[in-house]
Formats: sequence, structure tokens, C-alpha cells
Amino acid sequence: MKITLFIPFFLLVLSLSRQDQLPLYEKGKAIYGQDWLLEKTASPSQVYRTSEGYLVLSNGLVSRTFSVSPNGATIGLEHLQTGESFLRSVRPEAEVQIDGITFQVGGLTGQPIHNYLLPEWVPSMKADPLSFKLTGYRVENTKERFPWQKRAGWMSKDLPWPAPGKELIFTYRLDEDALNAMKKMVSQKPGSAVDPAYLKDIAVIVHYELYDGLPVFCKWITVENKSERAIVINTFKSEILAATEPESHVDAVSNWVLPNLTVETDYTFGGMTFESSSKSSFSWTTDPQYLTQVSYERQTRCLLEVSPKVGPKQHVAPGETFLSYRSWELLHDSWDRERKGLEHRRMLRAMAPWVTENPVLMHVRSADSEAVKKAIDQCAEVGFEMVIMTFGSGFNLEDTSEKNLSRMKELGDYAHSKGIALGGYSLLASRSVGGGNDVVMPEGMKPVFGNSPCLESQWGREYFDKLYRFYEKTGLDILEHDGSYPGDLCASTGHPGHWGLADSQWLQYKKISDFYKWCRSKGIYLNVPDYYYLAGSNKSGMGYRETNWSLPRAQQEVIERQNIYDGTWKKTPSMGWMFVPLVEYQGGGEAATIEPLKDHLPHYGQRLANLFGAGVQACYRGPQLYDSPETKAVVEKWVSFYKKHRQVLDSDIIHLRRADGRDWDGILHVNPSGTEKGLLMLYNPLEDPITREVTVPVYYTGLHDRVVLQKEDGATTKLPVSRDHTIKLKVTIPAKGTAWYVLK
Repeated sequence: MKITLFIPFFLLVLSLSRQDQLPLYEKGKAIYGQDWLLEKTASPSQVYRTSEGYLVLSNGLVSRTFSVSPNGATIGLEHLQTGESFLRSVRPEAEVQIDGITFQVGGLTGQPIHNYLLPEWVPSMKADPLSFKLTGYRVENTKERFPWQKRAGWMSKDLPWPAPGKELIFTYRLDEDALNAMKKMVSQKPGSAVDPAYLKDIAVIVHYELYDGLPVFCKWITVENKSERAIVINTFKSEILAATEPESHVDAVSNWVLPNLTVETDYTFGGMTFESSSKSSFSWTTDPQYLTQVSYERQTRCLLEVSPKVGPKQHVAPGETFLSYRSWELLHDSWDRERKGLEHRRMLRAMAPWVTENPVLMHVRSADSEAVKKAIDQCAEVGFEMVIMTFGSGFNLEDTSEKNLSRMKELGDYAHSKGIALGGYSLLASRSVGGGNDVVMPEGMKPVFGNSPCLESQWGREYFDKLYRFYEKTGLDILEHDGSYPGDLCASTGHPGHWGLADSQWLQYKKISDFYKWCRSKGIYLNVPDYYYLAGSNKSGMGYRETNWSLPRAQQEVIERQNIYDGTWKKTPSMGWMFVPLVEYQGGGEAATIEPLKDHLPHYGQRLANLFGAGVQACYRGPQLYDSPETKAVVEKWVSFYKKHRQVLDSDIIHLRRADGRDWDGILHVNPSGTEKGLLMLYNPLEDPITREVTVPVYYTGLHDRVVLQKEDGATTKLPVSRDHTIKLKVTIPAKGTAWYVLK
């Protein structure tokens, strides 16, 4: 006998009675006296029950509280260390449009006002009669989103995967009253012959994760189709969060200060930063229910909606499940820019730990076998770890002939015999391929790069088949994937991989992200100049303009440090690459060119100091890394410096003074869990030595009483830490040079 939804009360009681097995939640229970950025917290993630019958997902840093009757709904979102409530109003837990009908999932109605939420209001609130109702929940440990083959030699720390924590899973279905109401509405609609009874076999599953020691929640939905007919998921909202506004304006303003949450998704494309690449996956918008806000025109941006801007219009066959993308919500405990950046970077390290792989790499400009072998030999001799056959080198992974595959495998085997990883460059979206395979943009729109093939055209399918085949046959280790999919739509109805416009973005993104996840499972390193970290890529651009590397050499030195300083507020040093054109690049002539390297050794040494001193790897593009014993010695010096101090150099950066060419500039690396708690890098762009007293903030090193300061020559000094967590350091920096200190 098949048990259907027409006994929902039994299912609800059966499932929710599991609350008795959960520990009782003590209100206000929080971790005090600990800074989660400095030390591991003692409270793991856990699901609790309250005396009122609610569920709480908490780790002592943050908590999310849920009602379970008369429906599932978020009724609390708090940062426990600050006591701040981020929630002002109850909304549905999700929203799905199935076969053209929009359904709310969970949620409660009847809140008197939407400025704030009082606990005593919740018991009197009601479920929307037509919404999907909560029928049960379960608790599991976090699970990996996809496999990751670690390259331990490129990482300063072995991070866990997945990030440990708990997953709270709610199941929602339409109850008998909702189905009967729908039948009545359908019967009154002229010409409708669809019986909504099949919807009783559709379940919407809402997933939440919380991680040990991190104030970070993750959320996504799945839709299970256990009916006997196919359904279409036209669109969805996986998160609807009515957050507390951080400011109020009566009049219109151009830029609203958003709630103190950082939101990330793994549905990002079209940019090197999460701000520029996430615009297609979530938005902070106005709240039409918030009638009592201060803004006269009700324009406060305080409603978070996680939803694709187009589609996905996915067909879900009987027995299949639709999976949304994920969103992560980081609850900040401060408005301080440095601390918010540190928190953001810590989240990314935990959610995408492969971004901590930071190999020392070279771009060889010729894919000729002898040129590649020379680059491999030089890299092995000076301590580099990777060779990439760069753009314009002649490397062509779309050539899957046996001759090319055999040659690439031979080169890969040679590189591996020397301890070097090898791979190459491929251009994807920023080109036209013709033959009816390019994207057909809606009227008035153009591709992001001017031209682009559709990834679900026949060409696109063949291209990705070639990628898989190439790496399976050659065993190469790296893909530098330029012009990655930027989110272009395609209105074609003749491409084999998508139906039309509405599903084109979703399926093209799936095509490329599935490949990147496969690469992650095979240990293939991904240099991708777009924000694909959460889908498996390792590194993107730190942030630079290529024409800057045609400027005179002295100007390049300063701009490089500016780019690193600016690029590491929200990226770790290992997440971004820079660029060092050893040969002329896009013009500039002799004044911009480093080759011959031995003739410009002070400049070459400064570039190495800039980059290795920041823990940032650059694409050293040219035929060779050194051209004399003196040049080789300089390269070896800075590679050895980086590897000796790799753990702290790959750690977070505290920003001291931005380069301006007029005085010293510098950064402080911090690693409170390491032996070396900090490493101070100071630069002098001037033609004469300078002596300065520098105030160094050491709070995030974890050294709060005294600091043992070790100069690069080995001399040590003990300095007391002041009450504002700083030390005063008198330092002399040589002309056009550097000074560095290790903090222990």
C-alpha cells in the first residue's frame, strides 16, 4: 500500500518527534572571550531544540532558529558574540515555480510590522494555505560538494574537505487542503485540462549547513519529482531573507549601505571579483511588505533574494531531482574593512580550500619541445614548480590527434621526472567559431567579450569532449582557461544542448562548472581569469591592466605593489596571479623589457621581491628564467625565501601603507597558528636609503604581550606590545630596496 501525503499530520508528528533526541538549547549560549580568527573555537556545529518547540542550528558563534509548526520558517538569525539580530521579518524559506505556478515553500504570515520580530508574535502566525508545508527534517554531517585531489606540496596547510559541520535538511510537500484549493482554481480556469493531483508527489527539500568555528551558513534546495510525469522548474528563490537594515534614509540615495552580511554563491561568472561575477545569482532588493520603513518611497535595500536572473527552466523527469546552486552567508561581527576582509578570506579557504594551492609558475612562450624542456630544466634548478605553455606558444589542446597527444604526454612525463607540473593555455569564450555555433543574443544585447560560442552548441560539446580526452590521454597537470564562460545567453533553438533562451545560461554554466569540478577531482590545476573558485578553480587575476606591463620598468615596480595591496582585501595571496613579461609585451620597447635579464638585474630582483614577498605568484612569461649565473642566483634567492617562509607568506595580509612611489610601503603577513606568527615586508621606492618609525598592528598575529622580531640578517629584538595591539619599529630600508622581519 502506498502512503501518500493525504495523512500529513501523521508524517509531521512522526518526523518532528525526533526533537526529543536533540539537546536542549540554552538561549544566549555563545562563545565569549575567543576570537575565531585567532584560535579554533571549542563549540562544534549542532542542532538543538528549544523549550518552545523550535529548532536551532548553532555553533556558539552564530545561530539560525526555525519554527516547525504550523510551518517551517526562519524566526531568528543572530551573531551570538555581538548579540546582533540579522532578521527583522519572517519570509518563505524558498519559492519555486513549477509548470508555471509559483509556490511558496514554508514561511509564516501575520507579522504585525516588518521593522523587527518579537518572539511572542510567532505562536499566533499562520502558514500560507497554498504553500508547501513542512513534513519532516533530518540532521547529517556536511558532505563534499565534489571530490578534490589535493596537491599537498603546493599548500602550506592541509585543510579539511569538506569543512566539518552539520547539515539540517527540511522536507516540504503540498498538503491535502492546498491540493484541493488548487483543483478548485484549475476547474474555474477556462480551457485548463491539467489535474494538479500529480503535485502531491513533488517534494521541495531545503538544505542548510553550518560549519565548525565559522560564522557561515550555506543554503540550497532540491526538488524531487516522484510523480509519473515530467515537470518544469521555471525558476526558484532558494533564499528570501528580510534582513535588518544598517541605515535609514527618508530621501532617495544612490548607494545604500547593505546589511553586514557577505553573500557568495557557486553560480558566478563574468568577473574577477565576487561583486562583479555574482550579479546573476542574488540581489539585495526592496521589500514590498516593509510598509513602515523610513524610506519615503520604500527603496531600502534590505531583502536578500538568491535567484537566477534567467531561467533555469529545467525539465525534471519522473524519478529525477533538480539541484539548485548554493549560497553562503557570512555574518560579520564588525564593520572594520580589514576584519571583514579577513573573515571573507577565511570563509573562502574553508569552502574552497584548493585556492590555497600556490605553485611557483612560469609561462614559457613557445610550445616547441626543446623550448619547453629548457623551461622545465630551469624551473627544476631554481625551485619553480610549474610550467604553462602560454598564449601564443602554439600549444593547442583542441588538437587531439595521436601525434599531438603523444608529444604532450612525452613532455608531461619529462616534466614529472624533474618534479615539475606541466600544462597549457586554451581560449574559450572570447572568440567566434561560426557555423551556427555562436551564441544568439536577444535583441539589443551583445556577448560580454564581443563574440562567444555557445557552450551547448555542437562545437561546444565537441570542445569539452576534447578537453576531457586531452587530459585523460596526456596526464598533464594544468589548464589556463582564458575567456571563461561569462554568462552569455543564447536564444538559438537549434543547438543540441539547450531548448532556447530560458535554459541557456543555466546549462552553459553547468557545462563549464562540471568540467572544472572534474579537474578538481583529478588534481588538474586551474588558472581561470574569472570568479570560479567555488566551482573548483584555483586562481584568478589579482587585478591588473595588461597594458601597464608596457610601461617603463620603474613604474611597473610600484604599480605591481599597488595591485597586490588592492587585490588582497578579499583574496588570499594564493588566489590571485600577477604578470611579469620577461620579454616585450604589447609594446613599450626597451624601457619596458626585462630581457636581457642580466642587464636589468636590480629591476628583476625587485619584481621577485615584490611578488615572493607578498606570497603572490606571477606568470613569468618568456623563454627563460635566467641567462647568467648572477641572474640564476637572484631567482634562487627569492624562491628559497618564499619556500622557507611559505606558511606565513601564504597566510593573510594586513595592509599597512599602499605604494605611491613617494615613501615606504608595506604589508604584514599574519598566521596566529604558525611558528612564524607574522612576516613584515617593507619597500623603499626612493633613490636614497630611508629611516622611518613604523607602527605595526600585531593583533592578528596572536602576539598580544611581546614580539620577538627577527631581521633578515638573523638579529633578534624583543618588543612589548602596546594596549592598542601595535609595536613601534624604527627601520632603515635601503635605496630601491626592501627590509623584512619575521615575528615570533
